[in-house]
Amino acid sequence: MSNDENERELTRLWRITRTVKTMCLDRGYELTEDECAIPLSQFRDLVTDDTGTPQRTKMAFTARPSAEMLARYTPLPKPGSVATPEPQIGTIHVEFNPNTSVGIKDLKQFAQLLQEKNYYTGIFITQAAPTSSALKIIPSLLPIQMEIFKEEDLLVNISRHELVPKHLLLSPEEKKGLLERYRLKETQLPRIRVDDPMARYLGLRRGQVVKIIRKSETAGRYASYRWVI
Repeated sequence: MSNDENERELTRLWRITRTVKTMCLDRGYELTEDECAIPLSQFRDLVTDDTGTPQRTKMAFTARPSAEMLARYTPLPKPGSVATPEPQIGTIHVEFNPNTSVGIKDLKQFAQLLQEKNYYTGIFITQAAPTSSALKIIPSLLPIQMEIFKEEDLLVNISRHELVPKHLLLSPEEKKGLLERYRLKETQLPRIRVDDPMARYLGLRRGQVVKIIRKSETAGRYASYRWVI
């Protein structure tokens, strides 16, 4: 690559990295605002080689869930049980795949890394969409939590768009309180698909409930709730 091409690619990857780190922060992982807003000059020093070419293998990072996030992912105790349920969340590992195509071998290698390092969730960021045969093996990798994003989908942070309302995941206790307050079953709530862009951004899972806060000209703002399916 020429110097100009390196600089364009570097700037592009820098924007993607800022989006990914902000996404993890918004989910509740322990990242600082400074880490999410890393300056381009610092990013350049961290990820380029001696020729100034950005290396995706240097862009990987991990983050632990905050205490608040652990609480939001801790199931309610079963009736009659004295044991405290374990949080259904843990350390996340984010990796940028350097290959221009992604197949079964790439996903299996990433899954193996997550398992060996005992990471609870993995985000695999690719330059191109994985092959259809590669996507079919993901269910067989359970209980590993693996998410796949294309680089181009992370160039802009959708959660910061003025037309996108704020989404907040309810804890199991908050979900229970909501259903009891309105005397509802979760199936009676409006729904949001697990592959909705904001559901993907927050890593929502089926059965969870998300609070959506919108602006209102009369009330200032109002909240609605969606059940993730």
